[in-house]
Amino acid sequence: MADSVLIMLHRFLYGMAPHGRYMLMKILYGLLGAGLFFIAWVFIGYAIFARPGYEQFSGFLPLPTLKAMAALMVDPHFWQGIHASLRRVVVGITIAFVIGLPMGLMIGFYKKLQIVTHTPIQFLRMISPLSWMPIALLVFHSFEWAIYFLITMATVWPIILNTSHGVSQVNPHWINMARNQGARDYQLLLRIIMPASIPYILASLRLALGVAWIVLVPAEFLGISSGLGYIINDARDTMEYDRLMAIIIAIGVVGFILDGGIEMVQRAFSWNPA
Repeated sequence: MADSVLIMLHRFLYGMAPHGRYMLMKILYGLLGAGLFFIAWVFIGYAIFARPGYEQFSGFLPLPTLKAMAALMVDPHFWQGIHASLRRVVVGITIAFVIGLPMGLMIGFYKKLQIVTHTPIQFLRMISPLSWMPIALLVFHSFEWAIYFLITMATVWPIILNTSHGVSQVNPHWINMARNQGARDYQLLLRIIMPASIPYILASLRLALGVAWIVLVPAEFLGISSGLGYIINDARDTMEYDRLMAIIIAIGVVGFILDGGIEMVQRAFSWNPA
């Protein structure tokens, strides 16, 4: 029986088009990875939190967490928290993009500017974004704008660096041909360099999103009353560990979906300029 099922599966897979077979295998391997993760969570969770004296932390185990996740799905405060967190990430990355995109284009295009800005950029990007939190609280009167500032400081550097790297990868023959036709610098940037750098720009946004999603939760520990970070803090204070773990899983799921969305856009714009 098992052999006949394997034979049928084999025939089904190899009867598909290569692209469809690749996508199906990717989904199957993804499900396998998720299953292995869940099994590891079960074994590690019960090994740590099922011991005598750790009963109060049993909420971290899979079954209580799944029940708490089901309760979150019908909790309007949870969805309001997701909306608030997404808004902060979008605003922060948008500000970083408005600053970082032109800077990256200019730095990649003008070699002298690249040399001048190398040391300051490398120095500033190595400072933890959360280190700016006391300064943000002093400068901004609104906690919301303090969070926007922290996310911007976390995401502007990958946008600048990836964009400038994309500019440096543009075929120099295209630039020389355009110059021979009388193109000016701003025309080169807008009509040749920026379109050719789109894959790198999208890659910078994907990196920025990952960094922003990581910085968001501790940033939301500030004096605000909404967002996923606030919900985690509240669950910790009330010792609702099942709810806390459920929110952690939800943060991973939302981040995974956002990253997958940008990856799809990346693939749509990926091309080989050769």
